[in-house]
Amino acid sequence: MWERGRPPRKPRPSPIIVPPPPPSPPPRLNLLVPRSLLALAARAMPSRRPSPVLLLLLALALALLFLLLSPSSPSASRSLASGSASASSSSSPASPAAPPVPVKIYLYDLPPKFTYGVVRSYMAARAPSGSADAAAVLPDEQLRYPGHQHSAEWWLFKDLLRRGPRDRPVARVEDPHNADLFYVPFFSSLSLVVNPIRPPAAANASGAAAAYSDEAMQEELLEWLEGQPYWQRHRGRDHVFICQDPNALYKVIDRISNAVLLVSDFGRLRSDQASLVKDVIMPYSHRINSFKGDVGVDDRPSLLFFMGNRYRKEGGKVRDALFQILENEADVTIKHGAQSRESRRAATRGMHSSKFCLHPAGDTPSACRLFDALVSLCVPVIVSDYIELPFEDVIDYNNIAIFVETSKAVQPGYLTSMLRRVSSERILEYQTEIKKVKRFFEYEDPNGPVNEIWRQVSLKAPLIKLLANRNKRLFERGTNGTDCSCICTTNPTEATTAG
Repeated sequence: MWERGRPPRKPRPSPIIVPPPPPSPPPRLNLLVPRSLLALAARAMPSRRPSPVLLLLLALALALLFLLLSPSSPSASRSLASGSASASSSSSPASPAAPPVPVKIYLYDLPPKFTYGVVRSYMAARAPSGSADAAAVLPDEQLRYPGHQHSAEWWLFKDLLRRGPRDRPVARVEDPHNADLFYVPFFSSLSLVVNPIRPPAAANASGAAAAYSDEAMQEELLEWLEGQPYWQRHRGRDHVFICQDPNALYKVIDRISNAVLLVSDFGRLRSDQASLVKDVIMPYSHRINSFKGDVGVDDRPSLLFFMGNRYRKEGGKVRDALFQILENEADVTIKHGAQSRESRRAATRGMHSSKFCLHPAGDTPSACRLFDALVSLCVPVIVSDYIELPFEDVIDYNNIAIFVETSKAVQPGYLTSMLRRVSSERILEYQTEIKKVKRFFEYEDPNGPVNEIWRQVSLKAPLIKLLANRNKRLFERGTNGTDCSCICTTNPTEATTAG
């Protein structure tokens, strides 16, 4: 009932306060506060009706608490992420990892006749008959190493002259007492070819060509080294020699077999002289110009290209067989050619316009032709069963080259049929991968093979240290051949030598 004369009072609805949503809610976050929370809060209040302002404040507080505890909250996510990072950082090393300490290398200050003197002798031997020796009056810094596939010995020497104590992966030190390794910068490959195969009709004015002897230079080098205390300490085990030509240092190779040898392959070396464990495989210097264009097959109409000496000894006899099989193929270019400027120009044109470049074994398993092909983005087809390749711990050659067994390659029609089945898309994949690793074969690149060779050399240092320390405490071992723990120890009795 209601009072007389007054209209009935409308029942007052209970206030339901819905808090406003935050300015930028996450997409999955529901900020509405359930009625049950408000009802619970109302029952907790005194019996008299709470004011709307108090309810609004309470709802906002509950919404804020709900927001902070929500799993999808950005703040919570950041907290969880930071907690995970803290937990992981407590159980793992700091990131990024500190760079490895460079291996300390000492550059021997050899008598000049073993370095710049070899270059002078080479130039003097090729000076026109009766002319003055121009190289004799040039200062060392103006001498230029002749264009040669074995020019790595020049690049490494000049790089060490520039290096300082903070370089990676090796650091040159001035005090040999602080060195881990000792580099011997004898230009052994150039020394081998100082005297021309076809000497001038008459001796030149200096007469240097007739007087030069590579064998005598090798003997003099070893005599000088064996007088050095750091050679005597470990019989040269911590020394590094470059002998890229297969015949370089052949006269003294047994006397330096303990050392780290920088070679292009093991074609002329016995297993007790060299191995992948202690030595480093390095690339030849390419002789033709690098290809500057992009990947593609449209401008490469030739299927397969080869240019080089047809007749070789031993494993290189495969070349003559391949000539007989391939020389009549319409889309194959295979030519006999010796080293000359015109031959290099022709090789540049051929490799830059071919999809595949043939690399058969020569007198030894490898040659500079492989690296000419790689800098040309011409996919190498390697027919050399015993080839060793540089930097295989970082380069998968199956991604950049095709390997064919010699026995299959010499079957008529096998090679060309196989290559014609390779799609254009696959050739582009090969070229793309070659482009990624091309710098490893370009000595002129500041981040090219020189740094990679030093990295490979630095990896040998721990084994050298292990063997040197082990030999200090061993008594004389027997000669029954059962102890193979040391690599290339020239004589078992040498293990007694202490440092």
